[in-house]
Amino acid sequence: MAALNYKPVNLIYYVYNLIIIFSAHSSTAELRRLLQPAKPDGTVSFLVIGDWGRRGSYNQSQVALQMGEIGEKLDIDFVISTGDNFYDNGLTSLHDSLFEDSFSNIYIAPSLQKPWYTVLGNHDYRGDVMAQLSPMLSALENRWVCMRSFIVNAEIVDLFFIDTTPFIDKYFVQPNKHVYDWRGILPRQTYLNNLLKEADEALRESIAKWKIVIGHHTIKSAGHHGNTIELEKSLLPILHKNEVDLYVNGHDHCLEHISSVDSKIQFMTSGGGSKAWKGGDLNNFDPQEMRFYYDGQGFMSVHVSEAELRVVFHDVFGHVLHHWKNNKEALYFAS
Repeated sequence: MAALNYKPVNLIYYVYNLIIIFSAHSSTAELRRLLQPAKPDGTVSFLVIGDWGRRGSYNQSQVALQMGEIGEKLDIDFVISTGDNFYDNGLTSLHDSLFEDSFSNIYIAPSLQKPWYTVLGNHDYRGDVMAQLSPMLSALENRWVCMRSFIVNAEIVDLFFIDTTPFIDKYFVQPNKHVYDWRGILPRQTYLNNLLKEADEALRESIAKWKIVIGHHTIKSAGHHGNTIELEKSLLPILHKNEVDLYVNGHDHCLEHISSVDSKIQFMTSGGGSKAWKGGDLNNFDPQEMRFYYDGQGFMSVHVSEAELRVVFHDVFGHVLHHWKNNKEALYFAS
């Protein structure tokens, strides 16, 4: 990629304005690149939250409180949102009070006043998509960074944000009573083909030590929604080929870690930002792959260094539920 494609964080919002204006009705799906500096010691730390925007209800405010405390302890660099940012049907307009009531007035801790790199979920597509993508939201909240698909280059780790909602057939053929805002997506197949091509090329060209892909929908999950067939067929082979370390998603309202028996990819679900599923909503899954499942509210924290990637799942009280780490040198030596 040309050097001109790289934009430092403090210029994101100026560039972002132009991106939205010129791509609002485009189906090119080009992956934009943003620079996120690592800490002076070369490490990167961040939180991951999904399926959250309910005006503080369903323990959203309590999760936010714990995020603030963990964020301060880890000295996080940014937050990732895995989508379904505003319930039940996204934002109605740029002036929708749901944005402030579910975001600005909830995530108020000093440690959370960092960039929020955000993808759209299926519930977001039921509202005014262009409102969430609008640079005017960044004018209200300069930490809000929401695009369909993009890349954050954080030196030792590259984060690839993929717009997964347009992959799902039922939203087009059986939308039930829901109305989806497909502006910028149609023609759908052109959009998907371009997105997959861009993702494949970007992953192949990445020279970062670690590669993490973020989408809203599950690829592997034992939760309510289960595996997403469309992503298993189209996106998963690209992740395998390009040796991705983590696929991180929301959509299922739980916390979850699934390993892969045929690759090094770890599948992490962080969809516990507010309303969780009912107890016992767990599908059968290969016990060799199922590492952790928690049907409740919470979030993930991630710390990345040159040698190690460490993931911790926290519940609504901040307690550690599950942790996992991987040593890159050990992994490659073993292979």
